[in-house]
Amino acid sequence: MTNPADQTPDDAATPNDPVRVRRAQMQRVATVGQRVGYLLFAVAIVAFFYGFFVDFTDGAVTVIVASMAFGSAALAPAIVLGYAVKAAEREDREQGF
Repeated sequence: MTNPADQTPDDAATPNDPVRVRRAQMQRVATVGQRVGYLLFAVAIVAFFYGFFVDFTDGAVTVIVASMAFGSAALAPAIVLGYAVKAAEREDREQGF
């Protein structure tokens, strides 16, 4: 069992505060969205270099375009959500919560 004196204010408030719980969930969503978005961008880059050095087939172009489109669709809101969560946490720290 942990000693309550050893817990930081964030650790002590997290299980009981529904706002912090929801914020942690949104941070996880943002992290997953960023990872998926960047992974799809990496797939697009690999497909581009494959097409550049080997051959730009219809399949390679489709993979590039689809990866860029879905990567952008996943990454843009995830970045905004991640900044929103960080700003809310910073605001709470400045307010002393």
